[in-house]
Amino acid sequence: MTAVTTTDHSTDIAASDLTGKASSQYLTFKLAGEEFGLDILRVQEIRPWTPVTRMPAAPAHVEGVLNLRGTVVPIIDLRTRLAIPRAEYDSTTVIIVLHLEHADRRRMAGLVVDAVSDVTKVREAEHKPVPDFGMAADARFVRAMAALEERMVMLLDVDHLVDPEDLAELAEMTVPEVTKAAAG
Repeated sequence: MTAVTTTDHSTDIAASDLTGKASSQYLTFKLAGEEFGLDILRVQEIRPWTPVTRMPAAPAHVEGVLNLRGTVVPIIDLRTRLAIPRAEYDSTTVIIVLHLEHADRRRMAGLVVDAVSDVTKVREAEHKPVPDFGMAADARFVRAMAALEERMVMLLDVDHLVDPEDLAELAEMTVPEVTKAAAG
């Protein structure tokens, strides 16, 4: 299976549907049977699961790093990050490579998910607030809920999912350093 690279979606930023209400496109995917969405403009590519280089002392949700055309990309297991029990990776498991924006710096990171579903247009009117569960549940990673026909899609905030503090050291590594760390 080859990698799928997204095309330029710059014209979709403030797309309007026939009713004139603003809408955005989201890449939807499955995780533990639930449906989630990421802003398509933040997606660089979708890759089949490939083993990564494990990094010593990395946070539990950081699976490792991947050499993506000469760039070291931290790979995050989204199940672990969202406190969902881990599952075995299989033929539908993919890595969604994203552009992140922290302060004035852009980085890339990959999210391991169970399977990609579709690209879905979501109108602003379909955005619902995240329910307040109090301190028992942490919804800081969910930007909004999208009510689409008979299903709910959790729209994730990628900049909150990936903690720049966790990834700073990994993102600064070069490909030779990754090779050395993996060997050591």
